Amino acid sequence: MPNAQSAAAKVPEITIYFWIVKLLTTAMGEATSDFLNARLGPAIAVPIMLIGLGIALKLQFKARGYVAWTYWLVVVMVATFGTSAADALHVGFGIPYVVSTAFYAVVLAAVFVSWYRSEKTLSIHSIYTARREKFYWATVLATFALGTAAGDWTATSLHLGYLSSAVLFAVLIAVPAAGYLRFGLNSVVAFWFAYIVTRPLGASIADWMDNPRHLGGLALGTGPVAVALTIVIVAFVGYLTATRVDITGKRPAEHLAPQPHATPVLELELE
Repeated sequence: MPNAQSAAAKVPEITIYFWIVKLLTTAMGEATSDFLNARLGPAIAVPIMLIGLGIALKLQFKARGYVAWTYWLVVVMVATFGTSAADALHVGFGIPYVVSTAFYAVVLAAVFVSWYRSEKTLSIHSIYTARREKFYWATVLATFALGTAAGDWTATSLHLGYLSSAVLFAVLIAVPAAGYLRFGLNSVVAFWFAYIVTRPLGASIADWMDNPRHLGGLALGTGPVAVALTIVIVAFVGYLTATRVDITGKRPAEHLAPQPHATPVLELELE
């Protein structure tokens, strides 16, 4: 295991930019997955998404530190593939969304338990080794699948519709923020709760934008929505690359003090 002080972190600082781009990627992944599945069919689209995810992960693991475009490329591919993975249980096997939501919740819990037993920490500020990075991305994939299933459950099974679901999750995402900032909620719980909720929030917004009007949407279409969100994401990632405002310090303790150009939000620490 490399010395933490000489190894570069592989994840960005948790700033407001992190949450903005994360939300954008969840919406973009939902629209892109729906577009590819509709145009190519799951038999072709899903393997393409999986190959894209594999390439993105290879680039990410080869990087010696955090690189904005490789990191967010993985997140985009996880969002795209994660949507199909969550939908497969319902569409392919007829499993109710409430069951798939519970299933992915168990999967996520298992990943957390394995991560902590192996590394004795769940801090994203300790992602300095390949093993910890693997646990991190396994967690991210599980949160995307869980969030997708939960969003579909509220929108369709509970008949809330896409816009109402988006409002519901917008309210829910404020809970961990308030709990962390005002009431001392454990930062691990606050961070990952917010991380999970961004998925159904973004997916519900994307579905509301691209679905036909008779389903409660704006009828903009999955293709245009996916392209528009991709352009915005590229702009934000370009900004992050140029300004480096989301670069995490090399020493684990550095995240305790604000970075010169960063505004940490819901930082994660469990040593």
